[in-house]
Amino acid sequence: MSARRVLAGSVAALLLPASLLMSSGAVQATGSTGSADSPASTSVFKKAGQKVSLEVLPQIVQQGRGATSADKAKAAVTATIKPKKVGRPVVLEQLQGSKWKTVGKAKQDKAGRAEFSALVSKGGQAVTYRATAMKFKGLKKVSSQPADTTQWLTPTFSDEFSGSTLSPVWSMRGQDYEPMSKRKCSKGDPKAVKVGGGALRLSVIKDKSAKGKCTATSRKLKKKISYRLNGHVGTSGAFDFKYGVAAARIKMQKLQGQHASFWMQPVGENGPGSDGHEIDVIEYFGDKHPQGGLTSFIHWYKGKRLIKTGSWIKDSTSFLKNKKDGWSKNYHVFSVQWTPKAIIMRIDGKETWRTSARVSKAQQYLILSLLASDYEALEMNDKKLPQHMYVDWVRVWETPQS
Repeated sequence: MSARRVLAGSVAALLLPASLLMSSGAVQATGSTGSADSPASTSVFKKAGQKVSLEVLPQIVQQGRGATSADKAKAAVTATIKPKKVGRPVVLEQLQGSKWKTVGKAKQDKAGRAEFSALVSKGGQAVTYRATAMKFKGLKKVSSQPADTTQWLTPTFSDEFSGSTLSPVWSMRGQDYEPMSKRKCSKGDPKAVKVGGGALRLSVIKDKSAKGKCTATSRKLKKKISYRLNGHVGTSGAFDFKYGVAAARIKMQKLQGQHASFWMQPVGENGPGSDGHEIDVIEYFGDKHPQGGLTSFIHWYKGKRLIKTGSWIKDSTSFLKNKKDGWSKNYHVFSVQWTPKAIIMRIDGKETWRTSARVSKAQQYLILSLLASDYEALEMNDKKLPQHMYVDWVRVWETPQS
């Protein structure tokens, strides 16, 4: 099924992808209808031994306590400068009329990047940016070519979970107890899904209709627990896409014993011979988890063997706004940028992990879930139920390839 515009709380439209045009001395990306006066969302500039790459991404920056409009989120802008000089000052400039005005300041990090958040539009019109790396330790000041937000003005898919019912684009998943999926003691159920206050609430709750207890096992433990119902929804059969940026603004559950997820599966599901893969944009295993709680993974088949690529996000607290921030205290935007050559994960616009080793070539659909797999469910006492994750909005900006 090809991607289509989905109206789920806001107007959506499909935009054409950007293409890359190259010239000697400087490399600048322009849109499919662009020119040097109409830049696209990426640009590269080389001069005097220095290289400045600028990438403008959609509205994937929006940390905060409560639900709010997705239109208020900021675009993510990343400048990558070579040679890498940690601490080098970099400014983000916005074109206003014929002049450039500084709208952000950052310093080059150990990955060589300077990351900013900025407006995606002004008065409904696209905004043009450039990055300027300042003089630093013998290096001359250098500016990138312009890049603009045209490609990201309107998402392909948008759901802000307004009202009190779930949009029909979402359907329930996993509504049977599945020992093969390590969920002998839990299953998806509409009772664990609620829409209200501008957010989708996915929960793990007791299955009051189930009789007796369930024996959950892990590598080290075996324990009897209450049967549990999971909030588990996806867009299979209603919306899928191939290449672009997908993002969800989520406030996670507090406790270990279940994991919140924003993920994607290929149409036809993930299996041997599939061109698509399971893409786990983010998983959260609870506050006080010894490894920080956040993971990103890709699951793909090599022949008949399932391969898991990814890891725990190292130093995850560095992606929090301050010491009072937290994954279960505030909303954060978790996103994936998917191109034919790479998959890049971000939190509020800041890159956490990327891979080009294995990239899905199939249409993928969206999934949101709070799952109590047997191996983790036994870690939490029944009395601590229910647990909740909240999703403020989900958006996709598709970038179809010609």
